[in-house]
Amino acid sequence: MKLLRQILPEPQQLALGLDFAPSEGNPQRPVDRPAPKHETPRSVSPGTPTLFPGPTPGTTASSTPRRRIHVGSHILEYRLLRSKRRSIGFLIDDDGLRITAPRWVTIAEIEGAIQEKQRWIFAKLTERRERSARRLQAPMVWQDGAKLPYLGGDIVLQVIPALGTGIAFDAEAARLTVCLPPEAGEQQLKDRVQGWLQSEAKRIFAERLPVYAEKLGVTYRQFALSSAATQWGSCTSDGRIRLNWRLIHFAPPLIDYVIAHELSHLREMNHSPRFWATVQSVFPEFAAAKRALRDHSPEALPLF
Repeated sequence: MKLLRQILPEPQQLALGLDFAPSEGNPQRPVDRPAPKHETPRSVSPGTPTLFPGPTPGTTASSTPRRRIHVGSHILEYRLLRSKRRSIGFLIDDDGLRITAPRWVTIAEIEGAIQEKQRWIFAKLTERRERSARRLQAPMVWQDGAKLPYLGGDIVLQVIPALGTGIAFDAEAARLTVCLPPEAGEQQLKDRVQGWLQSEAKRIFAERLPVYAEKLGVTYRQFALSSAATQWGSCTSDGRIRLNWRLIHFAPPLIDYVIAHELSHLREMNHSPRFWATVQSVFPEFAAAKRALRDHSPEALPLF
């Protein structure tokens, strides 16, 4: 996924994706490289430690035969598929590294390309395994005493059986008290908490948008909450801003970054160097914020 995807429907809209990695860093999409000629890689010797020897834990191994190659002091396993394509494609999935190459490209050339691309491969394999490990963690249990991420910290849910319904937040104690009928189930608790989080998101966004609009000298037409699965925010050329309510889980500087990012599109409806200079002019720490959002996997957020 590209850092910022351009959506074509009118009016023109730019969206800030949940995955902030560069386009060639998306583990879901292949990276194409021409098939350069390289020296023949070293053969694999017994006893060499294997790096990423098989599928990610909890997945099913592919039936495609696996090959091995020395990369530094490790052995890297990969699956090779032949096709009619004209370039070598790299794809990281739950089974590890898969390479698609033209039928005329030799193994030596393919493995030379692997050596050339090794930093990207290792980084994405590590990222994929970490994400898979997080998915194996126990999901949040919606009950009294559960913890919930809010503005970069954790708050504790306190559920009080009551005839009526109500919700109150104690910022000093970092406690969200929810009153529900005794017979209420988990879904009702989630619905009440989600409603509160969305109202908090709307309040905070409404406070921060004018701050950065004034700094940038722009005027937005309106803003609305989004629950998009792949975007933190979006902006159309006629000034309509959408911000993902799940940003409420993150620290205020990350929220400010997304807001500054979207409003900057009202001056530069693109992702050119001038656009990034515009973002930096009002949010100098944008690079660190972008990395922090990239490191916060959506899988780690509570499910509603």
